[in-house]
Amino acid sequence: MRQHSGKSNLRGILPALLLLFGLTLPWFCYMLLLFPVFPAAVQADAAEPGELPAEPRPQIPGDYGGEKLIALTFDDGPRRSTTTRLLDGLSERGVQATFFLIGAQIEGNEDVIRRMDNEGHQIGIHTYDHVKLTGLNRADFDAQVEKSRMLLKETLGHNDFLLRPPYGMLDDSVKAWAGCPIILWSIDPEDWDDKNADREVQQIVSEAQDGSIILMHDIFPESVDAALRVVDALHAQGFLFCTVDELFAARGIELEARKVSTDPKLKMMDLIAKVDK
Repeated sequence: MRQHSGKSNLRGILPALLLLFGLTLPWFCYMLLLFPVFPAAVQADAAEPGELPAEPRPQIPGDYGGEKLIALTFDDGPRRSTTTRLLDGLSERGVQATFFLIGAQIEGNEDVIRRMDNEGHQIGIHTYDHVKLTGLNRADFDAQVEKSRMLLKETLGHNDFLLRPPYGMLDDSVKAWAGCPIILWSIDPEDWDDKNADREVQQIVSEAQDGSIILMHDIFPESVDAALRVVDALHAQGFLFCTVDELFAARGIELEARKVSTDPKLKMMDLIAKVDK
């Protein structure tokens, strides 16, 4: 009797269990769809069929999302020892700068200049012998600017170089003959004077604003030290470094020949407004 009673109870319970299982299975499958057991990050990072994995978005002109932009520029190079160390430090930090080169120092440093170009830095002209361009006749002007331009063109295979006149000195002839945009600066720590890296860093960081153009010289070891420290300090403050072209393009401003620019702040503080009137 006890064995018979046990079998009867089992036959009574079994249909109820099957019914319960049938009712709960769809709910269980639905919950798996909502809360998968594998990590969500794997799904988010996976590429769609036929697509390559997503790469980090590059920072491009006009796509800075309202970030503070600043341009780091260097004059008087290249000098192999200091310029190469600077390029190493900038590369480690993912920073592009703008270099205004002396024509007389191009020969023998072609590989350094090609590295600048290949790593995304912008290159400009700073005359052949670092002489004042004001008051020169056309032949002497061309010996300083056009000669440097041709050497850079032969080295790099393109001809889109900016001009920065030594000492920032210019006149109507310089503007007329430049053949490219003329770029000055808005922050000058005079790093050539006392070669004091601590002072230079303090001055640049305290004066830095969105749209500033910093003037330094990559021929001094102290300036290289200061420049890399400035990059670290301003990165920590949310600044993004870019080339001069990128700085103006991000503001929707097209650089033009015969025009002289300092920095492209919100109202375009373009020096041309002063020198052309």
